[in-house]
Amino acid sequence: AAAAAAAAAAGPRRLGREARASLAAFLLGASVAALPVALGSPAALLAAPGLRGRLALAIHVASVNAALLLLYPRPLYKIAVRACFLGFAFGCGLLLSAGRSAWRHFGWYMCSLSLFHYSEYLVTAINNPRSLSLDSFLLNHSFEYNLAALSSWVEFTLEKLLFPELKQITWLSTVGLLMVIFGDCLRKAAMLTAGSNFNHIVQNEKSDTHTLVTSGVYGWFRHPSYVGWFYWSIGTQVLLCNPICVVGYALASWRFFRERIEEEEITLIHFFGEEYLEYKRKVPSGLPFIRGVKVEL
Repeated sequence: AAAAAAAAAAGPRRLGREARASLAAFLLGASVAALPVALGSPAALLAAPGLRGRLALAIHVASVNAALLLLYPRPLYKIAVRACFLGFAFGCGLLLSAGRSAWRHFGWYMCSLSLFHYSEYLVTAINNPRSLSLDSFLLNHSFEYNLAALSSWVEFTLEKLLFPELKQITWLSTVGLLMVIFGDCLRKAAMLTAGSNFNHIVQNEKSDTHTLVTSGVYGWFRHPSYVGWFYWSIGTQVLLCNPICVVGYALASWRFFRERIEEEEITLIHFFGEEYLEYKRKVPSGLPFIRGVKVEL
């Protein structure tokens, strides 16, 4: 994520063509949630789709992809098809959430995951279009990230088959959903506060516009975007009632952010010197038992 709070004054924010294309494609993909209305079927279309439901889903996917190919040239199509995929996952999550099946809470998870990744791209497009790329979706974050996601899906499916009652603890899933909402909102607030200098890659060179921001959510924590992502990631597993992955995600995320914060703070001290050290003394990192890089006095 971006340097703990390097931001520049920014004028009115406008949606560029990449942001507009991604937003239109996301909504187009999410329109799958309207299929039950079109078919006159119950909202829980995905719980027991039947031949008619499967055919409708296949036609929807094919027609949406054809529309994107016709609407956008190759560079924008690459953006649109990813946004559309996330929108489709969000719409499918809504359909699962609307039902009373054992997959209801997985629907909440699908909505949370797809919205997180799409909003990463959209906020970057608004804040810092110069750094915008396909990587801004964070869909190819790392092998470890993808493995962690796959592990959570496998655990949910196996435990659903072996211990179905474990996946029906609604109050616990609700706690997880609240953690997800809090974490994602905190992260996006950090991105918006940091402004045009927020970058998904730690910056090693200080630009002329970099200033240390200590207001807003940066007055609460030195690394609010990491705090948000930390609790969002754990919240997804609480939401799924995945006991193994709750522990695994907590340990892996804590270790990752501890190393990332130490690396980032070395750069920030190099950028801002005593100004950052004073800020570091006053404001906690926000993550449990992580104090950041140690400075020898």
